[in-house]
This record gives sequence, structure tokens and C-alpha cells, in this order.
Amino acid sequence: MRVYSATDVGQKRKMNQDYVFVSKDPVGNLPNLFVVADGMGGHNAGDFASSHAVQILVDEIRKDADFNPVKVIRHAIETANAEILTRAQEEEDLRGMGTTIVVATIVGHYAYVANVGDSRLYLIQGQIHQVTKDHSLVQEMVRMGEIKPEEARNHPDKNIITRALGAERTVDIDFFDLQLEPGSTILMCSDGLSNMVEDAKIEEIIQNGTDQLPEKGEKLLREANQNGGKDNIAVVLVEPFTNEVDKC
Repeated sequence: MRVYSATDVGQKRKMNQDYVFVSKDPVGNLPNLFVVADGMGGHNAGDFASSHAVQILVDEIRKDADFNPVKVIRHAIETANAEILTRAQEEEDLRGMGTTIVVATIVGHYAYVANVGDSRLYLIQGQIHQVTKDHSLVQEMVRMGEIKPEEARNHPDKNIITRALGAERTVDIDFFDLQLEPGSTILMCSDGLSNMVEDAKIEEIIQNGTDQLPEKGEKLLREANQNGGKDNIAVVLVEPFTNEVDKC
């Protein structure tokens, strides 16, 4: 397995509210763990929300005695949601904070994925496929047929999300399981990448067989920044079926 991860503040923001966690080694009873979170909130609240949520998630997974990956991830996300909501209610400078989260673990030839919000997981397996569905106002409008997918990218309400950790006492989590094939690549990212780089360009960069994983990751960050870099950018790339190790 090879892994690359990075975040970038982008061209417009002063603070980086994106946070990633990657481990090719076991975390609790999960054989590996990959997480992207994109925080929201004024001052340092968004930065705190994303990093704190991921830390709670990882701690809960380490303690969980269950071996079912979906149950383990569900419990950890629910615990992180409750903690973010409680802290936001208790501390004035954290009021209104929240974070998206997308989580994945690879067990054998399957990936188990959970998401809340509009951070994404893509599977590039022959062609690019967006696995997660954005929990955003604009994507709801697309699903309802009110606007076309091509109109969504530049819609003025693009950044309004309909689900986040810390928004409600209970959190609605989407789960997916994917069968992986040799040569497949998983991309997890915040909307700072997906809003700035078209899926076709992402696919082109990742399918470039002459580039190593770090070069692909750096190209994705560079492309997002060259296209405006309007938000923080988080990227996690995973090639599940290799024995080589790249330093991140």
C-alpha cells in the first residue's frame, strides 16, 4: 500500500481549517485508517473543529472492541459529533463550529467509507467515480432536478452544506462499501480540490503512469491553486495494492 497526504492553505484563506489523518498500520481493530475533515466557524473554531473531531474519532476507534468496520466508524463519528456540539455550546469562541468528515478503511479487497458533508471520496479504477454524495444545498438541487450538474460548480450557494459534525444532536452518516481491483487509486479530498479542479483533470493527473504518488498529489494541489485556490485544500491518495512505501 502506498499513501500520500497533504493540506494546503490555498490562495485566499489565512488559516487552514482542513485536517487529514492517515495510517497504513492498524488503528484499533481497523487494519488502516484514512480521514479528511474540513472545518467551519469563525476565528480558530473551524480549525479546532476539524482537528478535534479527527482526534476524537481516532481515539474512539483505538478503544473500540468491535471488529465490524462500519459499526466502529459509526460509533466514532457519533462520539465526535456529540463532543463538537457540546464544546460549541460550552465555549463562546467555538459557537457555531462544525466540520465535514470522510473516513475510509481498506479490509482486503474492500474499502468501507463513511461521510458527512461535502468532503469527497473518489475511486479511480479505469475511470474516475465519485463514491460519496455531497450533503450540500446545491447537490440537493441537482438531485431534485432543479439545476443541472454543470450549473452546480459556480452556483452562489455552493458552500452551503446540509450535514456536518456539530450541527445537530444526531448525525446522519452515509456508508459505502467498494470492491477494489489491482491498479485502483482512492482519492479523498476537501471541496478546496473538488471545487477547483474538474473530475476529468483529476482523473488525468492520477492516471499518469509515469508519476509517483507524491508527484500526483502535488500536481493536484498545484492545479487547485492555479485555478484560484479559493479554499483550503486537503488531499489523501491511497494505492491499496502495492508493497512499496512512499514517505509522505
